[in-house]
Amino acid sequence: MSMRGIVLVIIVVAVVAAGGWVAWMVRYRPLTVFAWQTRAALRTAGLRKVHVAAPAGEQTVFVGGHGPVVMLLHGAGDNAGTWFKMVPQLVGSHTLVVPDLAGHGGSAPRRGPIGLAEVLGAVEAELGALAPRGPVVLVGNSLGAWVAMLVAQNHPDRVATVVCIDGGAMRGNNLAARILPSDRREARESVAQTRDPASPPIPDFVLDDIVRQARVGPLARFAATAATMGEFVLDEDQLRAIRTPVRLIWGASDRLMPLDYARRLQAALPDATLVTLDRCGHVPQIECPDALAAALRQALATRSE
Repeated sequence: MSMRGIVLVIIVVAVVAAGGWVAWMVRYRPLTVFAWQTRAALRTAGLRKVHVAAPAGEQTVFVGGHGPVVMLLHGAGDNAGTWFKMVPQLVGSHTLVVPDLAGHGGSAPRRGPIGLAEVLGAVEAELGALAPRGPVVLVGNSLGAWVAMLVAQNHPDRVATVVCIDGGAMRGNNLAARILPSDRREARESVAQTRDPASPPIPDFVLDDIVRQARVGPLARFAATAATMGEFVLDEDQLRAIRTPVRLIWGASDRLMPLDYARRLQAALPDATLVTLDRCGHVPQIECPDALAAALRQALATRSE
């Protein structure tokens, strides 16, 4: 066989092997593939990846845009890519700071438990490094909303508005919450708590990856520190002391953190409004991005008036 023939064989073998690897990833690691796609979409929308030093170690943050600073904080077990459908709608009018929370995505720590203190400290470090002048708007989903409220409590002069999307710093009362499923049936129940019943069903191979992530992923690592989280839960007196305006945006179909939680949070805060999203669950930026974008634009416009 000629040298050219050998090279062609090598190329064909490499292409076949790469195709097989991609097929395997899509089948057995669909959540990882989805994360790759969504994080790539952040760059396509004009954000650049930067690194910030924090007490927990080096943090990965996507930054870009022009205008008032808005920081987007994802939930536990997620990553910055969750905002990939929001970024194109905001980047033209706002400077976006979109971090992987500590222990998630590309942010340290890469192994071991993830404490809420590490997550909070990393966000504070990112604010100091990337938004050192003027107050910012903090937009958080789930855990991200909890952290946003804590930052507003600790640094009221640094936060203009907090937008909480299906999350907050008050203690919840959903005793039926299931966040770490051990098999496909439990994963199906767990997903059902976070989505509207009319949303398309999640395929079984994705449920299997959810089970795998429940054992080894960042959500499991974060849940391992549950015993230390009590000190970061705000009681009603602490909530009443928060003077930063809080805008609550809630999926009406969320059963993980039901609408009753949002109403109790609104009642405890001195300056809070509540907007509900019909046929949306716990992660509206993925399930119903258009409805969330409209509510978010309204919240941001109210801030800029």
